[in-house]
Amino acid sequence: MSQTYKYRPDYILLFIVVALLSIGLLMVFSASPTMAMKFGDSFYYLKRHLLALFVGCLALYAGFKMDLDNLKTWAPYIIAVSVFLLMAVFIPGFGIGRGGASRWIYLGFFSFQPAELAKVALIIFLAKQLSTKSLSTAILPALGVIFLTVLLVVREPDLGTSIIIAMISFALFYLAGTPVKHFIALILTSLFGLIVLSVTSPYRMKRLFAFINPWGDPRGKGFHIIQSLIAVGSGGLFGLGLGGSKQKFFYLPQNYTDFIFAIFCEEMGLIGASGIILLYFLFLGRGMRIVRNAPDNFTFLLAGGIVSWIGIQAILNMSVVLGLLPTTGIPLPLISYGGTSLVAALFSIGLLLNVSQYRKA
Repeated sequence: MSQTYKYRPDYILLFIVVALLSIGLLMVFSASPTMAMKFGDSFYYLKRHLLALFVGCLALYAGFKMDLDNLKTWAPYIIAVSVFLLMAVFIPGFGIGRGGASRWIYLGFFSFQPAELAKVALIIFLAKQLSTKSLSTAILPALGVIFLTVLLVVREPDLGTSIIIAMISFALFYLAGTPVKHFIALILTSLFGLIVLSVTSPYRMKRLFAFINPWGDPRGKGFHIIQSLIAVGSGGLFGLGLGGSKQKFFYLPQNYTDFIFAIFCEEMGLIGASGIILLYFLFLGRGMRIVRNAPDNFTFLLAGGIVSWIGIQAILNMSVVLGLLPTTGIPLPLISYGGTSLVAALFSIGLLLNVSQYRKA
């Protein structure tokens, strides 16, 4: 990145990230012990979360210290490895299935989700593709890679992650200056594909009907959203206090992952929930400031993709918890219990802090 000035990284953004991580650690500690007892250790999930947080901090530092010019050069190889890993989940003995889904790769002493890594890889690839070539020559190859990535993630199946990948791609096409008619065509085509995937899958149709009328199947597909709304409503203005949640006692499934925001609302109330929402808005504000000041097209799109990812995923997760969207099965960034998702997010934030050091000359 020639012709740039170097400044201090955005410490305000780092402080916001640390605040979100701290809330996440506290909530995993509060929400997970009951479910963890099936392993005979009430701190089972907390210990694993701490390990993921440690690895994630190393990943953040690696992203912060990385040479962004080299990252741009490696972009095609990064996306190639990502696609290979997405395919590898279907290889018997290499990929492992849980709950009817093949989303993990097992390497003997740990497992990870390639779909989470695919978000980072795709952002890096699209940032390079859309910044180094004219849009007329860049769009078709970019669309081909996006389609292949989404197809493999849907096949796992993981519709929620595939929707996020598609929305990140839309954001990057918009930032790259894609003509409005082409941008609208992309959105309409994707919406059509989403409708087809939904109506051709009995499982997804049941989720959609449960979203429309959860009380139509209160012990089945409507159970998640009903218990989530009970948790949110029980918190009132000030909450039941840390550790005071009742829904975490085998009422609300995934209470330490996808629905951790519901437990937070129950324990910390509307005031606490507003604090989390404010932190995400502050993150988006600082992130967009970094995007505006990015020294070149690649870092502009790289930062824009990362900020879009965190913002979109946070909004979707909280909307699901509040019953505004159908259940998608995606974690709340930086707060939900997680391994691959947390490490991937922190590595990306390291890249964002890396970009924040530079300004146009």
